[in-house]
Amino acid sequence: MTLELDDLRVRTLGECHHDSPFAEMLATKRTSPHYVHEDDRVLVDDTVSVLLSRGVPIDRLPSLEAAGPRRKVYFDPAATRVGIVTCGGLCPGLNDVIRGIVQELTEHYHVARIYGFRNGYAGLTRQHRERVVELDLHAVRDINNDGGTILGSSRGDQSPEEMVDTLVELGIHVLFVIGGDGSMRGAMKITQEIDSRGLDVAVIGIPKTIDNDLPYTDQSFGFQTAFAQSTEFIASVFVESQAAENGVGIVKLMGRHSGFIACYAALSNNDADFVLIPEVPFVLEGPHGVLRRIEDHVRRHGQVVIVVAEGAGQELLEQEGGTTDASGNTKLGDIGLFLKQKVTDHLTEVGLPPTVRYLDPSYAIRSVAANAYDSVYCVRLAHAAVHAGMAGRTETVVVRWRRRFVHIPMGLITSHRNQVDPDGDLWMSVLEATGQPASFEP
Repeated sequence: MTLELDDLRVRTLGECHHDSPFAEMLATKRTSPHYVHEDDRVLVDDTVSVLLSRGVPIDRLPSLEAAGPRRKVYFDPAATRVGIVTCGGLCPGLNDVIRGIVQELTEHYHVARIYGFRNGYAGLTRQHRERVVELDLHAVRDINNDGGTILGSSRGDQSPEEMVDTLVELGIHVLFVIGGDGSMRGAMKITQEIDSRGLDVAVIGIPKTIDNDLPYTDQSFGFQTAFAQSTEFIASVFVESQAAENGVGIVKLMGRHSGFIACYAALSNNDADFVLIPEVPFVLEGPHGVLRRIEDHVRRHGQVVIVVAEGAGQELLEQEGGTTDASGNTKLGDIGLFLKQKVTDHLTEVGLPPTVRYLDPSYAIRSVAANAYDSVYCVRLAHAAVHAGMAGRTETVVVRWRRRFVHIPMGLITSHRNQVDPDGDLWMSVLEATGQPASFEP
């Protein structure tokens, strides 16, 4: 996608007239470590060649608004009511984000009330409105030590009209949505309904995906925890495969459209011999297919470890009639069990009856608490989101880009998927670490 500067301008509800509680901390010096100048921008591109190729003045280069506290805010903190909702699948760090938002709003902005909507967008509908909970420091104390989300989650479309009715009834001024691309699309529908009614309500997104497949962000929160946990399962099947004759270890990891977790986990402990991801098609049969390569590896080394992303090799499976889940995602065939059976049959046929150890730890990984790195990342995202919402930004998400926290329009986070580049340096590192061929041909 070719970006222009105007594509990156975020929406604002209007001018900020209220003094920020951070005004004293920000002081008057631009050198203050907390200061974010209103005109400060973070460049999208990071190489001279790309910058020069654009052929535009420096003030027209694609750039992002820097996140952080402002001296003036749009909403009067003492009169502000806030809502928080978590949507979609579980991911390490959800509770950390909730806790960070509540702490920042309570301790620094002293907002009037904070509401949590239970079970995703369903919590904003009429039939679940009684499940709304008030959040304070006591309610979020120590929740960062637990996986999951204290607010619960769900998938599925809800009526934007109903959800905005709930925001109006509760007097919500800022809604924080923590979720993936489907959740952000839902947030944009809420914003459209807010706009159609002429309401003064901000909607801020904190993008979440364990697969790390959302664009315009250095890394999604929870991703580091996920691939760190994944390495333990790879190590387990490696040990098992070494202890058995013709040992085969297979680990299926998350990654519907992107193989980042499989790649990083495989690089982390270097126990994987083959990594299969959605971005790199492969064939099973033939002298250069996956099965023959696995056979050769078992003959040479007596064992093999295979890491496969859940979205890999879908073209080899009989699809489930294009059926979708409640979020509209096409249901995937189980490439892990399919591969397990194919490898077992092939090795048995060539006289190498295998001992197969197969693991699908997806839910065990999704449900864990965030590690130290992700916990810090989540808290900083939460702080940036609060500053954005109180400053009247709307239909905006907070992300980290080039190691700076920035604002981007919500529509960009849903514009396409972040994927492993088959010609990029990450995939090259995987090929170097595993020794597998660049492609599997018939």
